[in-house]
Amino acid sequence: MALIDCPECGKQVSNLARACPQCGYPVAEKSGGGAAVSEGGAGDLLAEVRPSWWGYFGHLFFFFLIVPPIMAYFSRASTVLRIRPRRITLERGLFSKCYLDYNPRDIRSIDIDQNFLQRMLGIGDLTLSTAATVDAAEQISNIPDPKGIRDLILAQRGGG
Repeated sequence: MALIDCPECGKQVSNLARACPQCGYPVAEKSGGGAAVSEGGAGDLLAEVRPSWWGYFGHLFFFFLIVPPIMAYFSRASTVLRIRPRRITLERGLFSKCYLDYNPRDIRSIDIDQNFLQRMLGIGDLTLSTAATVDAAEQISNIPDPKGIRDLILAQRGGG
């Protein structure tokens, strides 16, 4: 322990003191004395502080506004139902593709499922069951005007 002169009042102060007892001047900060060293040793970590997530709320909110529309776009673009005079084609996938062709005469049933919100929006889930195998059914979700699509397929099935 050494005595140093206080830069403010000139009195003798210990170099381990945080402030001068006479005038309150912060001696430890200005002198670089031993008070800056923690008692547990120089290598002990007492706290690690990072910025709060609340500070990045705008970034996170913007991220959640951008990513879902991109996912919805690619999900919508990955399914296409094409109805031709004697052929129905279902195409799925963006990078790896799956093509399913149906003859309208082979379709046994066309099921439409709509919940309340889908009925309000005029969309629904369309399920095509075929005669090819026992469990051959393809479901296409969120089709606009599912009753009109069903009527169009039934008209293709009846016409030759």
